[in-house]
Amino acid sequence: MYTTQRKIDLPFEIQPEISILRPSIHARRANIVVKFQDLYGFTVEGNVDDVNILNEVREKVREQGKVWWAMEANKGANWYLQTYASSVALKSSLRFSVLVNAIALKKLIRKGIPPALRPKVWFSLSGAAKKKSTVPDSYYNDLIIAVADKVTPATKQIDHDLPRTFPGHPWLDTPEGHAAVRRVLVGYSFRDSDVGYCQGLNYVAALLLLVMRTEEEAFWMLAVLLENVLVSDCYTDNLSGCHVEQRVFKDLLSKKCPRLSAHLKAMGFDISLVATEWFLCLFSKSLPSETTMRVWDVLFYEGAQVLFNVALAIFKMKEEELLMTHYVGDAIKIIQNTTHHLFDPDDLLTIAFDKISFMTTNLSKQRKKQETVVMAELDQRLRRLNTSKLSVIS
Repeated sequence: MYTTQRKIDLPFEIQPEISILRPSIHARRANIVVKFQDLYGFTVEGNVDDVNILNEVREKVREQGKVWWAMEANKGANWYLQTYASSVALKSSLRFSVLVNAIALKKLIRKGIPPALRPKVWFSLSGAAKKKSTVPDSYYNDLIIAVADKVTPATKQIDHDLPRTFPGHPWLDTPEGHAAVRRVLVGYSFRDSDVGYCQGLNYVAALLLLVMRTEEEAFWMLAVLLENVLVSDCYTDNLSGCHVEQRVFKDLLSKKCPRLSAHLKAMGFDISLVATEWFLCLFSKSLPSETTMRVWDVLFYEGAQVLFNVALAIFKMKEEELLMTHYVGDAIKIIQNTTHHLFDPDDLLTIAFDKISFMTTNLSKQRKKQETVVMAELDQRLRRLNTSKLSVIS
């Protein structure tokens, strides 16, 4: 019988000890473009300066790892769960020590969870472990066996998207990798028929598999992400939740970067040209893998508002350069080039969390306000579509 419990055997290994990248002497002298493999097996192209940045990042990852390993040695393997449980109880307990521990954990997570510890920390703090505990142990295995031969519009779209999911990756772009991603996505499409499958989830599920290393844990991470972490209806047929998030983001951009927002609007730049992919793929197609993982570290602990911080930070980083553009295509090029070369997560996250702030209570109000507008627009669009269909038939 097929089992989903075994650890995925990847052709690369994530170790507590991370090696230094060493470009050839010729590459260093000529400053030519070199290819190298990042921590998660993706091939990255960059110049020697990019390699130096990545080496600095790897050194910071090592140093941050020492902090986490020391915490495990001093406080126990699951020390963060005690802090998390205390922070959840803050509403009924305002003890200073509880507050200090919660703030310390938040800061530590924002600085990055070591790659080797990510699977268990994500699984615990996201709520995935709790969600899994509410069903029989055999739930995922039974689900995969039950739906193995079923064909639906969702399974057809999944099969269509698999070859386009991180092509060239040493494990994801193999029959074994495709099969694992397919099982997770198909399984979830039957768990939640309202979502089924939406393009973008293939990239999310693929990265979850690389981090979690077992299909079952990747499945439950996907479940908690869609059911608890993100706003509802982001991946339903009409993408209403995604439309709401983009409208909220547009409002935030106008408040945090008013000059840039006005310039982009005058130029005819539609935020959805870049933001749709960001919010559907959770930056997995846009940012280097380790930067994406650092964003997800915070996402799984603090919630979906983190996506707004990161999106705003990207525009903020290139605000002056974008203000000089006159064409939509040039603005898109600047943004895409920026995101693809953000090899140092701290460059992005320092701006996202230290220079951009907004009240989550205001965010909830904004979402409710925009939800009414979006649903009215979608309803109007559906009526127009039905009217045109009737006129064709008559």
